[in-house]
Amino acid sequence: MLPTTFGNPLWFSDDEVLELKGTTLYRATQLQRKTLQSLFDEKVKRLAEKLLTLDGRPERDVRFEDFLWANSIFWSRALNIPFPRCYVFPTNSEGQDSDISSKIINSGTHTNDCGSLSNRESAKVAEHDALQDKVASAASISQGEIVWVEGLVPGIDFCNHDFKAAATWEVDGTGATTGVPFSMYLLSAGENPSQIEKEISISYGDKGNEELLYLYGFVMNDNPDDYLMVHYPVEAIQNIEFSESKAQLLEAQKAELRCLLPRSLLNRGFFPPSDASGEDKDKCISSQVCNYSWSGQRKMPSYLHKLVFPADFLNALRTVAMKENELYRVSSLLEELVGSGGERQPTDTEVQAAIWEACGDSGALQLLVDLLNMKMLDLEEGSGTEENDTELLEKACTEEIPEDCRGSKTNGGIQNHFLSRNRWSSIIYRRGQKQLTRLFLKEAEHALQLALTEEI
Repeated sequence: MLPTTFGNPLWFSDDEVLELKGTTLYRATQLQRKTLQSLFDEKVKRLAEKLLTLDGRPERDVRFEDFLWANSIFWSRALNIPFPRCYVFPTNSEGQDSDISSKIINSGTHTNDCGSLSNRESAKVAEHDALQDKVASAASISQGEIVWVEGLVPGIDFCNHDFKAAATWEVDGTGATTGVPFSMYLLSAGENPSQIEKEISISYGDKGNEELLYLYGFVMNDNPDDYLMVHYPVEAIQNIEFSESKAQLLEAQKAELRCLLPRSLLNRGFFPPSDASGEDKDKCISSQVCNYSWSGQRKMPSYLHKLVFPADFLNALRTVAMKENELYRVSSLLEELVGSGGERQPTDTEVQAAIWEACGDSGALQLLVDLLNMKMLDLEEGSGTEENDTELLEKACTEEIPEDCRGSKTNGGIQNHFLSRNRWSSIIYRRGQKQLTRLFLKEAEHALQLALTEEI
């Protein structure tokens, strides 16, 4: 019943990987392949050969493909399972964590070289809040903290993902339902019983296509949870003017040089989609205004309630884009605040307020526009525009047949080109990235024009 191959990019052919060129996933796939190959060559191969010898099968050849299969079997099915700490790290007679159990847990760490693609973000798991209540009894039994551990749960690990999941999985902390403490079971998500012969699906969480394709090997067309990752390369800081001073300011304010931009942010922007929820927009506006710190000397911009970009990321971009006179102005403001003798260190909030006071928004927004333009150029360089991808998808049919057997058919005068499932998934994903880049670029350009007008 287990699959022999997978749809995640680690299993793509070289030509199929090129369909991802220009995306965050392209680089992440290259790094992950290199990491897994190194792990196999340096550790796994020798260990597997020893185990096969002990099992009486020394002639069995250990291949990298076998390791890749086992890796994909686990990570495409693993769930974040909550356990009391004492279950995961048994204590010895002196009350210290067992070294053996610690090593076992640490050895299960999944290497992930793309920060936006972490499969450990339990906050994104749809059932997280419900699970907290379910494991409360377990916490009281163990009188310790809850530790989340990735693991396979037979039965549940065969369930596919769906936005409208037919079931949720829950933890039986006391064993009252299943008879086994801390076991897991499926619970119908609907009011009516599940229909016979209908597939039982669960939700993998609010994941964008980037994460779904990277971890599980599939994408969702028109995914409402899609997101765009934007970052300023850390290595580029050393090549800008006053790099040392700016690096110190970035460190002082705990600046973030990358951010995730969920599609939902557009609901409260300058150009919200027609189906945006008014309730969500009001909630976001109130939250942003209440949490923003102002020094009181620079006038609050009129467009603040429409600005969709995270404040922490804009603070970092203000610092990077800072001009010489603005840098001196920041130093002067901070000196007035903490004293010329440096009696204390300014807080990160004070540093952010001083930088905004000296710089405003135009420099940061101009840099953001440049970053988004560069991202669009990278995305379009190898695969054309968003319209090109849409045209490919409209003409394409997908079939799970060998590449060398795939051709084209003519149906009613329209030529349908067969695509492998991997190519189809790649086009869906990269088209979504181009669409989000275009929409967020439009937001950034409009905000920049308003900022320039108000700063005159």
